[in-house]
Amino acid sequence: MIKILFVCHGNICRSPMAEFIMKDIVNRNHRNDDFYIESAATSSEEIWNGVGNPVYPAAKKKLAEHGISCDGKHARQIQSSDYDNYDFIIGMDDRNIQNMLPVFQYDPQRKIHKLLEYTGSTKSISDPWYSGDFDTAYQEINQGCIALFEYLK
Repeated sequence: MIKILFVCHGNICRSPMAEFIMKDIVNRNHRNDDFYIESAATSSEEIWNGVGNPVYPAAKKKLAEHGISCDGKHARQIQSSDYDNYDFIIGMDDRNIQNMLPVFQYDPQRKIHKLLEYTGSTKSISDPWYSGDFDTAYQEINQGCIALFEYLK
C-alpha cells in the first residue's frame, strides 16, 4: 500500500483538496486498496483546543462542483511520526516544504516533494485562502494529482 500525506499551511484549502481529488482519482481507477491518502497542516492556526476546522467553504464548494465530497474532514497538524507512517509527503509550496523539514529531520529518506514536481514544474500552488482563486488551485492540484498517480502506477 502506498501512503500519501498532502500538506499545506492550514489544512483547510489546498491539502484537503489534494487529498480528496487524489482519493477520487484512485477510486475511479479501482485502486482504493493500493493507497492510503490523508492531509495535514504545517501550522496549528486552524486547530482550536485540539479540534481542527472543517474544509474552508469555498474549497468544499469547488470540490463539490466536481462531484467530490470532503465531508467529515477537519484540519490536523503534521507530527514527527508522520514521517515513518507515509511514503510520500507532498507539499503545495516552497514554504510548506521549509516548514516540514525540521519536523521531519530534514527528510533523510527524500519523501518530501512539491505536488507540481510530478508535472515537471517547479511552480508552487498559490494559496486560494489569500488569492480567492479556487478555480486555478483546483486545476493545478488536479493536474498534480493526475501526474502523481501516473508516476505511482
